[in-house]
Amino acid sequence: MAFEVTPLPYDDGALAPAVSAETLSYHHGKHHKAYIDKTNKAIEGTDHEGKRLAEVVAAARGSDQGLFNNSAQSWNHGFYWHSMVGEDVSPSDELKAMIDDAFGSLDDLKEKLQERGAGHFASGWVWLAEKGGKLSIEETHDGDTLADQDGINPLLVIDLWEHAYYLDHQNARPEYLKALTKDKLNWKFASDNLARGTTWEYPA
Repeated sequence: MAFEVTPLPYDDGALAPAVSAETLSYHHGKHHKAYIDKTNKAIEGTDHEGKRLAEVVAAARGSDQGLFNNSAQSWNHGFYWHSMVGEDVSPSDELKAMIDDAFGSLDDLKEKLQERGAGHFASGWVWLAEKGGKLSIEETHDGDTLADQDGINPLLVIDLWEHAYYLDHQNARPEYLKALTKDKLNWKFASDNLARGTTWEYPA
C-alpha cells in the first residue's frame, strides 16, 4: 500500500499569522506531496513495500541517500503538521512537570526553542524530545530525522527550511519561530506522544 500525504488536522487558515493558508498550500500540497511521490516510486516493487515509513527510513539510512532523504522528509512533514494546532492548548500535567524540571517553565521552553531554531545553520529541524525520562531539545540538519533513532521519542518538531516560512516572514526565521511558539504548538500532540512512550507512526 502506497504512502499518502498526511491530511491537515485543521483548516488552511487556522495557523495564521504564524503560517498562512498560502504557505500551507505550497508546503503541504506540493513539497510534502513530492517527497511522498518520490518515496512511493523508489519502494515500488521492492522489499520496502508494506513497511512502516519509519522502517523505510531506517533501512535507507546509510545505504540509499535518495530514498532516505525523501522518506525521512515525508515522515518529518507528517509529524510537523500534527505539531501545530489552530487553537491554544496546554500540555498534560505529566508533560508540564517535565517541562518545568528541564527548562523552568513553558515560556522558558518556548524561548529556548526560538533560540535553537534561530541559531540553527541552514535548513533542518528543531525538536522537543524525550530521552531516558528527560526532555531535551534536539536539532537535525537538512532532511535528517528522529523517526528511527533508538532511545529518543520525538514529541514536537518545527520545520526550519525556508519554504516553511518565507512567504509569510521572508528571511526572518526568528519572527516565524516567535509566532509559531506563541500559541500554535500542539501540546496535546506532544503529551500524547509522551504518554504513549513510543515514536509516532506515520499514517500509511
